[in-house]
Amino acid sequence: MSKKCFYTGKKARKGNNVKTRGKKKYLGGVGTKVTGITRRKFKPNLQTVKAVVDGEVKRITVSTKAIRMGLVQKPVIRKPFQLPDDQK
Repeated sequence: MSKKCFYTGKKARKGNNVKTRGKKKYLGGVGTKVTGITRRKFKPNLQTVKAVVDGEVKRITVSTKAIRMGLVQKPVIRKPFQLPDDQK
């Protein structure tokens, strides 16, 4: 299973963790100094859901943004109840 959104293509991105020390200038200090930089990952909020893709139900990995935007079409679990035609 890929760690990438099926609809939006979101995946993990790289960045830096910046460690600082010292008091900020606006608080009366002489400014902060960088004491270390390490690599980190920014991971999107991915969820595994069942969705209708090309007419069949599949498990796919999607971002929560895609779910909120309405890109994911959920399958019908149970058809709604209907009365038979002769009882109307």
